[in-house]
Amino acid sequence: MRRQRKNQNLISTLSNFFVFFLLAAFVTTCCVMLFISTLQGSIGRRFTQEEITTAAKITMLNVILLSVGMAVIDFIRRKLTVERPVKRITEAAAKMIGGDFSVRIPTTARFASDDSFNEIIDVINKMAEELSSVETLRTDFIANVSHEMKTPLAVIQSYGKLLQAPDLPDEKRMEYAKAMTEASRRLADMMTNILKLNRLENQQIYPNPTVFDIGEQLCESLLLYENVWENKHIDIETDIAEGVCVYADAELLSLVWSNLFSNAFKFTEEGGKVSLSLAADDTYATVRITDTGCGMSAEVGAHIFEKFYQGDTSHATQGNGLGLALVKRVVDILQGEIGVESTVGVGSTFTVKIRRTEHGLQKAR
Repeated sequence: MRRQRKNQNLISTLSNFFVFFLLAAFVTTCCVMLFISTLQGSIGRRFTQEEITTAAKITMLNVILLSVGMAVIDFIRRKLTVERPVKRITEAAAKMIGGDFSVRIPTTARFASDDSFNEIIDVINKMAEELSSVETLRTDFIANVSHEMKTPLAVIQSYGKLLQAPDLPDEKRMEYAKAMTEASRRLADMMTNILKLNRLENQQIYPNPTVFDIGEQLCESLLLYENVWENKHIDIETDIAEGVCVYADAELLSLVWSNLFSNAFKFTEEGGKVSLSLAADDTYATVRITDTGCGMSAEVGAHIFEKFYQGDTSHATQGNGLGLALVKRVVDILQGEIGVESTVGVGSTFTVKIRRTEHGLQKAR
């Protein structure tokens, strides 16, 4: 391959030399002929054959020297302005093909190269940066899935061995069976959420928007957790505007409320309070879900929408860190907005804005 490339470079150099030679010969010959013709007419004397032959030899030597000079200058120019940046680009591309996405190509000096190469370099650097982020997310995702699966599988394996004891009391047998059931449920929920998130991220789920009353949907979603708030003696406070309709996919939006309510009740201690409010203007329906739980720091709040991120590890057995990632993806697909305000020891407020009309949704697109 290298020998073939060298031969191609040699052929290219010789071809350029002959092009410059022919060009210089043509221009120089025309200039010399014009000069001799003008000079003979001015001085009234015709040059002898010997004088013309000598001038032709000197002219040919000049043509050769000019051609060599231009070929050398063009060779250096191509080395500096074309081959060097192309070599950098191809070497970087080869590293990216090999899986090294940390590579970055330095830009070339503008006086020594066509600025078009810098545009290509900028695009390749951005592509490498994006690929690096994707690779990091993929690696983290695999590591997190493996870690999250180990815990429930270890629980199932451990209690499965304990259940094999022949003299195990019925009370213990029920306890171990319940623990295995809970671990398998957690594993199944994680697989379900992973599949949903994967389909959402790969645009395999397409919204089927309709106009519906979002207040009614919120009440129905909240009532699903009635047993939870009664068992934990949590106060419920609602301020829901009536007749607020939105243009969205009701099934996808129900995932948002389910996850947000689940988190609110999970992090709110006994005797706490969960508040729900719904307000609307011409463009958005704004939903706020507030709890009096443990709250979170600004650092934790900046990562809560990432897959498998769990800021409060004390509740890790109750979830898998995928719920809020699902929420964020659904809200993005529905062209909405989501934000969180939280204070450690006070609680958190999640604010979701959903577009109300089809016209608004189309305008956002």
